[in-house]
Amino acid sequence: MENLKKVLKFISSMRFAIILLVILAAACSVGSLVTQNQTYAWYAARYSERTAALIVALHLDDAFHSWYFILISAFLCLNLLLCNVIRLPSLIKRTAKENTLRSRIGLWGAWVTHLGVLLLILGFSLGQMTHREYAAYGVPGQSMPIGDTGLVMTIDDFRIDLRADDTVEQYTSEITVYDIARSSEGRSASLSVNNPADLYGLRFYQNSTGWAATVNIKKGDEDLQEAVVCAGDYLVVADRPDLVIYFNAFYPDYVLVPGQGPATMSSKPVNPGYLYSVYYQGQMLGMNVLMSGEVLTIDDYSVRFSQPQSYTLIQIKKDSFTSLAFAGGILILLGLLLSFYVKPRKPEAKETEDASS
Repeated sequence: MENLKKVLKFISSMRFAIILLVILAAACSVGSLVTQNQTYAWYAARYSERTAALIVALHLDDAFHSWYFILISAFLCLNLLLCNVIRLPSLIKRTAKENTLRSRIGLWGAWVTHLGVLLLILGFSLGQMTHREYAAYGVPGQSMPIGDTGLVMTIDDFRIDLRADDTVEQYTSEITVYDIARSSEGRSASLSVNNPADLYGLRFYQNSTGWAATVNIKKGDEDLQEAVVCAGDYLVVADRPDLVIYFNAFYPDYVLVPGQGPATMSSKPVNPGYLYSVYYQGQMLGMNVLMSGEVLTIDDYSVRFSQPQSYTLIQIKKDSFTSLAFAGGILILLGLLLSFYVKPRKPEAKETEDASS
């Protein structure tokens, strides 16, 4: 029993809290420095085989979901909880002895601050452990699944608002999200930069834009396939899975600058140029720029790019415990206010005329 008391005293001590905070700060720093959720091959290519093995072995590739991050967070929350629970009875007794309402309220400053820190750490830790982030891009009319959520997003419209000097003022996407497993009716929203939308517990952010084009592939005289492909994406030939057309970049007003390569004179598609690459069985056969109306011929296949249009890139996040962390922050501010501005006044000793005391 005596040993248990010693253990509980240490767990609830300030010294243990400081140790945990230092370790937690180190874990968060590592999680911020090391790019998260990448494959072993990605780390090996960026660093080295040995470093990649170390990153994966120590779970640094997913630090905020690792066992040590969860353990540190749990002990820190336990430390704060025990600290508040242990102090509560004596705090209630002290409050009852105070004569003024100001003094009674002021006594609770430190306790409320501790509770706020507990909720803030709990909200941040649970938020990091359950945080999910997805990205979806496409043009109006396209639908795509949102990761592993079971939801499907349709892009209804996308527009780019320009200023008088032809610079971009705002990007706006109109979307509808469907929970197909539960209902055939979707929920619609409009989102723009700095104006996200909340649907099905997810937050949708208007991130950026880019160029897309329609790719037509014919085999002989017959139409084989047609698809809208975004710059930076690729299209696998329907009946030749080992033949891939990669859409590298788009130049709205194409010009070839000597010594520099392809460039664009303006942002308007007045002389569109499509930079493409062709891969066969994983090996690049060639790269070139295809102008509007030109046709790329590969054996019996002919490839043509047309109809350039802007696509929208939408970032999707799930932060289930943001409100808990927010509540913790509010309590911390309230606790500090009570501690520094409503704290109990200490009794002042006054000297009497006879100075007898």
